Amino acid sequence: MKEIVMNIVAESIRVKKMFIEENAELAVKGAEQIAKSLASGHKVLIFGNGGSAADAQHIAAEFVNRFQIERPPLAAMALTTDSSVITSIGNDYHFDDIFAKQIRALGKPDDIAVGISTSGNSKNVIHAAEAAKEIGIFTIAMTGRGGKLAHSADMVFSVKSDVTARIQETHITLGHILCELVDRILFPNAFSS
Repeated sequence: MKEIVMNIVAESIRVKKMFIEENAELAVKGAEQIAKSLASGHKVLIFGNGGSAADAQHIAAEFVNRFQIERPPLAAMALTTDSSVITSIGNDYHFDDIFAKQIRALGKPDDIAVGISTSGNSKNVIHAAEAAKEIGIFTIAMTGRGGKLAHSADMVFSVKSDVTARIQETHITLGHILCELVDRILFPNAFSS
């Protein structure tokens, strides 16, 4: 069992290291885009299913509350949390529309939409990314090997793995990186000491 543990950790580190080596510059650009949107009074809308829904909520909480420094709250919202909205859309229309309808209701031009899908083929995430683009919202995709979501987003972070757990671990690492970079861009004086 200990060997299994060590193999899991080694693979997690390998996948993250490869991802960061391929995407470090893109992460900086993503953080700059998010910071620009937040600084101009806009918001970040984050969504996904299952573990990716939990990641959406986790990242939104880091922006709204705090990450590592004391600073004002930043406008972010997970579209995965309102069970009445989600179930009414799923019941009256279709589960594929649960995020797109919220994007159309809450999204404004120059907001940021972050769609998370380990397969890259979650229809409700793809539909939301397409709705966001129609409105003029910059779209960021966090995927596994890409899928259809990669063709629907302005910026794509693709994790080259076929193991859902490794993809999710990398997505939350990316989420933390984006949070710290945004804080450093918007509140540089908090990091000077």
